[in-house]
Amino acid sequence: MVALSSLQVVQFRPPQDLSLHKCRPRSFIKCRIAEPTGEPAPLGQKTKYMDGFFEKAFMTLFARKMEKFAAPAKNGSASKEKGWFDYDYESFVDVSKRVMQGRNRKQQQEVVREVLLSMLPPGAPEQFKKLFPPTKWAAEFNAALTVPFFQWLVGPSEVVEVEVNGEKQKSGVHIKKCRYLENSGCVGMCVNMCKIPTQDFFTNEFGLPLTMIPNFEDMSCEMVYGQVPPPFEEDPVVKQPCLADICTIASPNSSFCPKLEA
Repeated sequence: MVALSSLQVVQFRPPQDLSLHKCRPRSFIKCRIAEPTGEPAPLGQKTKYMDGFFEKAFMTLFARKMEKFAAPAKNGSASKEKGWFDYDYESFVDVSKRVMQGRNRKQQQEVVREVLLSMLPPGAPEQFKKLFPPTKWAAEFNAALTVPFFQWLVGPSEVVEVEVNGEKQKSGVHIKKCRYLENSGCVGMCVNMCKIPTQDFFTNEFGLPLTMIPNFEDMSCEMVYGQVPPPFEEDPVVKQPCLADICTIASPNSSFCPKLEA
């Protein structure tokens, strides 16, 4: 998703109209979030957003691509194709849940990979590798792009300094409260439909390592560009239990989320 934006904005030039500066990356997120404080809602409450054309377009684009792999909706609504503005965030999350049905962890991740590849023009991964070799600059540049272009999916975020291979660099992105996780309430969806496929896509398809570190206690997340992700078996998320209080398909008696099984 960020990759697509990266390839499209390489020739971007700052607007001359100074009135547009109120929506520069640092404050752009506040133009969309609807909470009175301008910050995500407290834990246990869903953050309210004002989704505009840009956000709904991305929701629809991803949802339509994923519908091809999704199980039919229980109410039969999937039989009628939705229009461009019929999708909202809840329906986008619903499609994600239906993609998970009948698929194991690896199959779910493969669907996301195919969806991401289908959104890119031919030869895009190779072009990305030429534009963004795995350097400190490339890592920092993609972190900066993530904040304005990824907000429709994960909510407010900011670039932070991290340490990669012993060197400090501003290639980290702190997601304050992940919109995808707070709306799905599912550990398996977070890991299988977002974390792992996004890590693999950047690391393997684009050649730019990325590690995502979700915090299931406060629903925040750290994205570290330039850091090679650990093997799945060594990742702390494999031991993460269900969020029993909010997940509708949770297994409270299991020591880890069943959706993380191979």
